[in-house]
Amino acid sequence: MADARERTRDDINRDQGADDVGFLTPFRSYFEIVQIIVAIALIASILMQARGAGLGSVFGGTGAVFKTRRGIDRLLFRMTIVFAVLFALVSIIGATIPTSA
Repeated sequence: MADARERTRDDINRDQGADDVGFLTPFRSYFEIVQIIVAIALIASILMQARGAGLGSVFGGTGAVFKTRRGIDRLLFRMTIVFAVLFALVSIIGATIPTSA
């Protein structure tokens, strides 16, 4: 079948609607850099949060039943949520950007 055309990556992307974000192809590397920065910020914000009692109260630790987040704890908790949502959005957008040929 000499006249059967082999499908290229651009043809497949075009069929899947990737031309909608094709204008972002020159900025793909910037999205990857932003994704790395947001990932590091997300990891740092998770690690900086105070550890709860967890299973420690079962084995004789102090078990606080309810703890209200105040001040920096509340800010850190909300920033973690913001970083997680931002990381998800940047990851989805970055995955839909077609690679340059």
